[in-house]
Amino acid sequence: MMRHLISGAAGFIGSHLCDRLIANGDRVVAVDNLITGSARNIAHLCGQTNFKFIEWDVTRPIEIDGRFDQVWHLASLASPKDYLEHPIETLEVGSTGTRNMLDVAVRDGARFLLTSTSECYGDPLVHPQQETYWGNVNPVGVRSCYDESKRYAEALTMAYHRVHGLRTNIARIFNTYGPRMALNDGRVVPAFLDQALRGRPLTVFGDGSQTRSFCYVADLVDGLLRLSVSEERYPVNLGNPAELTIREFAERIARLIGCKLELTFEPLPEDDPKKRRPDISKAKRVLGWEPKVSLEDGLTETVAYFREFAPAG
Repeated sequence: MMRHLISGAAGFIGSHLCDRLIANGDRVVAVDNLITGSARNIAHLCGQTNFKFIEWDVTRPIEIDGRFDQVWHLASLASPKDYLEHPIETLEVGSTGTRNMLDVAVRDGARFLLTSTSECYGDPLVHPQQETYWGNVNPVGVRSCYDESKRYAEALTMAYHRVHGLRTNIARIFNTYGPRMALNDGRVVPAFLDQALRGRPLTVFGDGSQTRSFCYVADLVDGLLRLSVSEERYPVNLGNPAELTIREFAERIARLIGCKLELTFEPLPEDDPKKRRPDISKAKRVLGWEPKVSLEDGLTETVAYFREFAPAG
């Protein structure tokens, strides 16, 4: 039985990771300051002997008793809506927050996993994106608080590995979706589903020709678990290489919900990536991992969740 410390544990991905570790029979100490996470996401775990939740901001030194075998740093404001509202907090959780979690891992001789992002590639000039590509990031743009916080977190993680011999892993996560996403977080999957379920036109930014690749959360968590026990210290892409334009994705949503496709168009946000598709050759080779859940099956599960929790009207 391993003991895990997870930051951002009440968030979308963090809560699913908690589920998987508890199901495996491990012990989890979950921390989250709930700035974007929701206690509802982990309410079903509270009261279990192997699970403990502590409301904590990881930009403060971690003061939790006991030794940990694995430290997972998932805390971040990952939605553009959130990090544009809280740019300083976004930078702090990627810098000070990462260091505080790394210090726990050094103290306990634990493994450490950082969830980074495909945003490290910025608006890419290489397609699909592979881990050896250094990216095309605007360091002073409105999105830089998120992009640079993750790039710094990766550099800090590698520094701790080199200086302290820490067993580290870095996951570069591409667009992920599934139950427990916040309806109002501004990302394309919950935004489209929320609008479709309300019978409203779907808002497309730009002309809809920009592309994204969508990975179901269960597949992503499986990749994280495989990465956490691997010997790979450099970043590994985790995402689904099946690429769609935003307009094609809107059409899929309309068919799934059974509504007429109506679109409204808004200007493309500043520095918004035009293309996004992971090269997962490394994940296949090193982890034996690739996504298994089809977009149709994953969206069906996600729609069922949103139908239960979406407000009427």
